Amino acid sequence: MRGKPPITISDDARKRATASIRRYFLNDLEVEMGDLKAGIVLDYVLTEIGPAIYNQAIADARGFMEERIADLGAVAEHAEFPYWKPGPKR
Repeated sequence: MRGKPPITISDDARKRATASIRRYFLNDLEVEMGDLKAGIVLDYVLTEIGPAIYNQAIADARGFMEERIADLGAVAEHAEFPYWKPGPKR
């Protein structure tokens, strides 16, 4: 791999991910591998595919926030000077 992967995960997540990769390869591909090879596969996925997943997550979050911001005026606006409501004179 070239340097550190651009997407990093916690040590606990890394352990669980390598265990998952090892299990997937064994169960689905009938290939037994150790932690080192599973770690190399994980680094490849984080480097090669991770940025696409990250970018999509950011785009989804941005869309979500833009929807909420569009609604902000409707849900957060208060009527000004509400005592003198338009209508018949008092």
